Amino acid sequence: MGEKCIDKLLAEQMIEKATEALAYAYAPYSGFKVGASLLTSAGEIYTGCNIENAAYSPGNCAERTAVFKAVSEGQKEFKAICIVNEGPDHGHDYCAPCGVCRQVMMEFCDPEEFVIILAKGAGDYRCYLLEELQPLGFGPGNLKKS
Repeated sequence: MGEKCIDKLLAEQMIEKATEALAYAYAPYSGFKVGASLLTSAGEIYTGCNIENAAYSPGNCAERTAVFKAVSEGQKEFKAICIVNEGPDHGHDYCAPCGVCRQVMMEFCDPEEFVIILAKGAGDYRCYLLEELQPLGFGPGNLKKS
């Protein structure tokens, strides 16, 4: 929860919003529910949940759901995301974003500043910078001509 994390009250608000999003998760196959809350640079919070599919690969993660909701409403600058989960046993653990979600974050977020909060609950969370979870990541900057 060190220097790289956002304000404690804001982090706890994001954890609460991500936890609320768990109620909408559609996970009939794995029973593994994920909720996310995404903080924009303007201070708005968008939520998302995972949405599974019988064919598996057409499913969508909570993190991407939140990002796509925000982008579809004109938001493209983000400060932080919070991720919570609930396993089939109704337990919670730290749930890091998958590689595809990390790549989507690279598209819209500054890896040196974007905070990823992994939470088990309100007082039990860890913060990481995107660059820590996506070292040597590929993003829009890689496509700019020098």
